[in-house]
Amino acid sequence: MPIQSINPATEQVIATFPPHTPQQIEAALDGAVKVFASWRKTAFAERARPMRAAGAYLRANKTRLAAMATAEMGKTIGEADAEVEKCAWNCDYYAENAEAFLKPRHIASTATESYVQYEPLGTLLAIMPWNFPFWQAFRAACPAMMAGNAVILKHASNVSQCALAIEEAFRAAGFPSGLFRTLLVPGAAIEPLIGDSRIHAVTITRADSTGSRVAELSGKSLKKTVMELGGSDPFIVLRDADLEQAAAVGARARNQNAGQSCIAAKRFIVEEAVAADFERLFVKAVRDLKVGDPMDRSVNIGPLARGDLRDELHSQVKRALDVGAKLLLGGEPPKGKGYFYEPTILTNVTPGMSVFREETFGPVAAIAKAKDAAEAVRLANDSVFGRGAALWTREIARAKELSRSIESGQVFINGMVASDPRLPFGGVKRSGYGRELSDVGIREFVNIQTLWIGPAVAPPPKIASE
Repeated sequence: MPIQSINPATEQVIATFPPHTPQQIEAALDGAVKVFASWRKTAFAERARPMRAAGAYLRANKTRLAAMATAEMGKTIGEADAEVEKCAWNCDYYAENAEAFLKPRHIASTATESYVQYEPLGTLLAIMPWNFPFWQAFRAACPAMMAGNAVILKHASNVSQCALAIEEAFRAAGFPSGLFRTLLVPGAAIEPLIGDSRIHAVTITRADSTGSRVAELSGKSLKKTVMELGGSDPFIVLRDADLEQAAAVGARARNQNAGQSCIAAKRFIVEEAVAADFERLFVKAVRDLKVGDPMDRSVNIGPLARGDLRDELHSQVKRALDVGAKLLLGGEPPKGKGYFYEPTILTNVTPGMSVFREETFGPVAAIAKAKDAAEAVRLANDSVFGRGAALWTREIARAKELSRSIESGQVFINGMVASDPRLPFGGVKRSGYGRELSDVGIREFVNIQTLWIGPAVAPPPKIASE
């Protein structure tokens, strides 16, 4: 069956691709094994040259690539521009820092010399989503390739143009042929790929249900995995917060990328003493956002990526209203072409409701009230997810202490949760495990090898041997 790209703003088919054949898949896997054998032996300076060139390529082709992302998944053109720029920054960051991050680390022991060195694993299978079609792939591929690995990309089928453009970017930058390959294959092809002996590790950014299945399959083959899964991020507003700033940032944090982000603010947990004031400011900030053609640079919110995603979001809203949530804004898909959904705010939300319990992947904000900071943290943690969290208060020392009780991979105090190449990125609970980005992320897909050189210079401690 052909793979189609559909413009979510117009519902028109913009590209059709034949899936890669079994022979093409075999060639990609064999090619990755072959190129890895030589790539792993290259010096970091040799790896950095094409990585910097990839960043330059992205900047030189930003206009074309951003328009491609907007057409395929509906993000606004301004956000698409920023995404391509961020990918270029990531290329530069790892080109500059990979060698230092993977420098051998000497450790005193009973040996005459002992140290840890970092060796690549082989071929990484990257199973990536559609919501940030360039960033998700570059976020995984740049550190993996700078560490000496090869990468096979299985991207979401609705962003196949972007998937092929990523391969072309790495090829144009001068990376060896076959080191990065995009496979256009259906989801059913993932299981045999994971089980193939030529795949040595797996990274995935998807919903938690898909992550569970991939973890199960990878576990059967004892392959290292990193899981970047869903989220229902809390946005906690305490009574001493700057409410105007919190409302303004909250509107952006919920509605960036039309709310289609695992780290978007989704559950707004507000102390009762300031809830009415926050709601008033928040409704105004969200009402001021413009919905429409994502190629129009004055537009803040484009369509959702697919019609089924909009249907599921609307179902979550209706189910919450049916059991007592109150609608402050929006709540309906507008008439006409495109998978648009009105920016929506619900209040009187309680933990049993769909919009609190489930991940809402679209422009729907759920407001729950807490009597004090302790209850706000308890509500924040009352979730199967633990992706990111925002905490708003003027008392920074108190915020730092509260952050230690919040079950999430990131806590942003008085700011919007975002990824940054310099900082570890990941979650806990059903939001996954492992980390991407920073020095931590580049060490996820390497063999952390201990080297001990004798003879021993001191007796070992008296403990049971392994």
